[in-house]
Amino acid sequence: MGARLHNRIPGLDHDAFDAHCHHLLVREALTGQVVGCTRILTGDSAPQAGGFYSQGEFDLGSILSLPGRFAEIGRTCVHRDYRNGATISALWSGIASLVAAHGIDYLIGCASIPLGQDGMQAQAIYAGLAERYLSAPELRVRPKTPLPRRDGIARADYSLPPLLKAYLRVGARICGEPCLDEDFRVADVFILLETRQLERRYARHFLDRAA
Repeated sequence: MGARLHNRIPGLDHDAFDAHCHHLLVREALTGQVVGCTRILTGDSAPQAGGFYSQGEFDLGSILSLPGRFAEIGRTCVHRDYRNGATISALWSGIASLVAAHGIDYLIGCASIPLGQDGMQAQAIYAGLAERYLSAPELRVRPKTPLPRRDGIARADYSLPPLLKAYLRVGARICGEPCLDEDFRVADVFILLETRQLERRYARHFLDRAA
């Protein structure tokens, strides 16, 4: 994707949040190769990390005032050859176990969408998301670097990124307009998932397949 990684080790994506996160890995059974990963930053650990990662992109005042315990999901990545139901299921199984162990009420995080030329693809995808998956007005967040608006955006039939699609399938909501992430050259939308409202048919599907 041409991301600009501000790291001492070229090509390795790591940052100051990593030391404070739980890291979940999915390995290929025969080779042991890591084929999927994600990290979880709990609300208990967030103060030591300087806050949640998404607070660097959005004003989360409306979200963090909610009663309950938070955890942030981020840096999720699945090897291109393993982007199938089994790998995503295994990740969700680990996430669900961590949510239960820590009594998490809300999962939050940033989900990326491709910019396309002049941000037009991101604007078109967001327009479609806003029609079906936008949160209640009182749960909206404000991007610190808004994606520049373009007039006359055509409603094209762009596919949702698989990871964002997986979040939406388990009941996540989009909490407002995207933020421009210049380092990764994408637009990020903020997602909120109330864990007790997980759509049961999807949660059961993921967990059963990972068992």
